[in-house]
Amino acid sequence: MVEIEDNNLSCGGEGDKKVQISIKTVGPFPPSLLNVPSPIKVQELRKLIGGNADLPIEHLSIILRGNVLHDNKNGIEEFIQLKNGDSLIVAVKPKPPVKYNGDVLDEDDDEEDLKFQLPRLTSGWKRMLFSFLHDKLRLPDMLLMAIFSVSLKGWAIIVMWFIFAPVAHRWDLGPLYILATGFAIIFFNLGKRQQGDMSAYSIFNEDFRELPGTLNADRLDRDIRAGQF
Repeated sequence: MVEIEDNNLSCGGEGDKKVQISIKTVGPFPPSLLNVPSPIKVQELRKLIGGNADLPIEHLSIILRGNVLHDNKNGIEEFIQLKNGDSLIVAVKPKPPVKYNGDVLDEDDDEEDLKFQLPRLTSGWKRMLFSFLHDKLRLPDMLLMAIFSVSLKGWAIIVMWFIFAPVAHRWDLGPLYILATGFAIIFFNLGKRQQGDMSAYSIFNEDFRELPGTLNADRLDRDIRAGQF
């Protein structure tokens, strides 16, 4: 078994203790011992293992105690706490085959498009919430997409609506409450026209001007008289 001494890694603080772990690489590679600080970033550990064994870092898969280690989780760098005698299994993932962009439908790309991912600039509390909903509760991606597409203000309005709904029901105002909600949704989702833009409804335009191609009674009458029907 080969022992490798780590003299260049400086990912942790000076007070981080050194531990000795064993590396077992899948394939024709001998087992080796490695001295590393603990805790350590997964990314730094990957670079150290790949550099010493001359393995492609981007294709390394590291397994500790039955769990695959990832460099980051929801945009946050992952640290691991290692102990003396821990054993890591390292495997080199095969390169994916070249994708054909012809007439063949690539179903993997379609599945990737359906997976919900947070933007890189998302705040920390949203990443923590996403981690809890996705990893702990295992909500589907479509539901996560619907949840995170609503702004914080929108969620506040939704919560307030459910708070006041029992009050409206107690005062026998349930139907009016629902109607008012519908009109409010329509009103607040009306777009704003820019200066010079015409509305699709001629009644809102100056001199009741219609958009070109509008079908109305006068247009039908002209087409009939011109013999176009």
